[in-house]
Amino acid sequence: MRKIADAAAEFLACKRIAVTGVSRNPSGHGANVVHKRLKDRGYEVFAVNPNATEIDGDPCYPDISSIPDGVEAVVVATRAELAEHAVKECVALGIQHVWLHRSFGPGSVSPAATEYGRTHNITVIDGGCPLMYPPASDPAHHVMRWVCGISGTRPKQV
Repeated sequence: MRKIADAAAEFLACKRIAVTGVSRNPSGHGANVVHKRLKDRGYEVFAVNPNATEIDGDPCYPDISSIPDGVEAVVVATRAELAEHAVKECVALGIQHVWLHRSFGPGSVSPAATEYGRTHNITVIDGGCPLMYPPASDPAHHVMRWVCGISGTRPKQV
C-alpha cells in the first residue's frame, strides 16, 4: 500500500485526463468542477458523457475509448454502479491511473470497481477528489481534504 499523497501526485503528474460523469447542467456536479479546474490548471482534459456532445464549449465523448489519442488517467465521477464499467474500460485501454471521486455521500466509489482495477495492476484511488491535492488544489479543497480524512471518505492509503 502507498500513501494517498504519493498516489495523488502520480495521478496528477499525468497530463491527459478524462473525467467521466460531466453534466450538460453543471450546477452541483462535481465532475464539471473537476473538469474545469484541471483544464484551468493546464491539463488536457476530456469530458465523458454518453448523452452529450459538448460541455462548456469542449467536445464531450460517449466513452473513454472514443477520446482521440487516449488518456493517461481517468477521474470516475459517475454513480457508483457505473464505476466498474469505467474501470473495465480503463483496463482494456491500458490506462494505469483511476480516481473514483467521492467527497460526501457514496460518490463513485465501488468496491467491485476498486478490486477489479487493483487485480489488473491499476492504481485506483477510491475516494476523495484530485482537487484536494497540488497542483490542482485550492483552499476550499484543502479543508475538504481534512474533513474527508476525518469522515473516512478519503483513503489514507491506496
